[in-house]
Amino acid sequence: MRRPIIIFLFLATLFTGTVHGQETINQRVADVVSPEISADNRVTLRLYAPQAKKVEIQSNLLAPITPVSGQLFPPTISMTRDSDGLWQWTSGELSPELYTYCFFVDGIRLLDPANAYIQRDIATWTNYFLIDGLLSQNYIVRDVPHGAVSKLWYPSPTLGMEQRRLTVYTPAGYEDHPKRRYPVLYLLHGSGGDENAWSELGRAIQILDNLIAQGKAKPMIVVMPNGNGAQQSMPGTYANSMYQPSFINSKTIDGGIETALAHDVLPWVDSHLRTFADRNHRAIAGLSMGGFHSYYTSMNFPELFSYVGLFSAALNEDRKQGVSEIYMDVDNKLKNQMSSKPKLYFIAIGKDDFLYKENVNLRQNLDKMGAKYEYLESDGGHEWRNWRKYLNIFLPKLF
Repeated sequence: MRRPIIIFLFLATLFTGTVHGQETINQRVADVVSPEISADNRVTLRLYAPQAKKVEIQSNLLAPITPVSGQLFPPTISMTRDSDGLWQWTSGELSPELYTYCFFVDGIRLLDPANAYIQRDIATWTNYFLIDGLLSQNYIVRDVPHGAVSKLWYPSPTLGMEQRRLTVYTPAGYEDHPKRRYPVLYLLHGSGGDENAWSELGRAIQILDNLIAQGKAKPMIVVMPNGNGAQQSMPGTYANSMYQPSFINSKTIDGGIETALAHDVLPWVDSHLRTFADRNHRAIAGLSMGGFHSYYTSMNFPELFSYVGLFSAALNEDRKQGVSEIYMDVDNKLKNQMSSKPKLYFIAIGKDDFLYKENVNLRQNLDKMGAKYEYLESDGGHEWRNWRKYLNIFLPKLF
């Protein structure tokens, strides 16, 4: 009778010791404040790693992430270690913006265990923090009325799929006024992204809530489709979809997405949401690949959109010739679109963007036609800090 008691006491002691060890580790991690933002907008990042020999930070606060010259990731910077094994690094004064970062511990990439805020860009997870200020004020959740975000499924005969997914923003008050109708913005992501990109990386929901609450943007519905023609939605959300996201996706420049937007998405949205189903109450905009899709969709179906936004758009027609009729006869289609007098044709790009020359060519072409457009040139390159800025400027110009 004594042996079971002894075994029980031994297991209880072992379990207690294990829990005590875990609590000790958790308490030490909980003691670490990271990121810590000072009153003068300096950030201190910390990591408790007493056994590590080298800890580095990789972040867009050090240098922008841009595909120029194959540089997909910014450089790293070393942290310093104190006698207790706490690694630390403090920045200079930072401009208002959303910043992302991760750690490399002896060459192994890690997220910050003290920072619960993370986001996914294609297949890469990073921590983030926000520096508040004039530029970033609309990226932050404020005490204002909030719109709703839904994940809605629609059929796409054009792409041969019974179900594809949209992220849809409806403004505050949408459910309270069942007879009220709204204009619609179709907001498209870039290469490697999906229907979650604008709502998560682009802070589109916060920007919309804040601008609408300020009276600077009209209440609107925003539809964010998945622009990858071979996918129904983001990874893990449909059958057999546990795939690794990648920068290059198939069936994105074969004319299918543009046709599907016009023939499948718009009619479904107009029949399932309370929209004004006419050209003057529709806008289309997108970044990079999404700018490419916006450019060709609005050109081929000018009767559908009166507002167009091209953010760092990929526009080089030469590599699309012969792929689809959608990409042919560009000059005549563009002339026809401009003759229909869109209310806004907005082009924005960073002066260091690798797509800068393509956008120069477009503006020169529009100038030859005598077409009206708005142009915004910013600092920086092909990066989310620019695309958030462009959306923040574009939305008040709509409707």
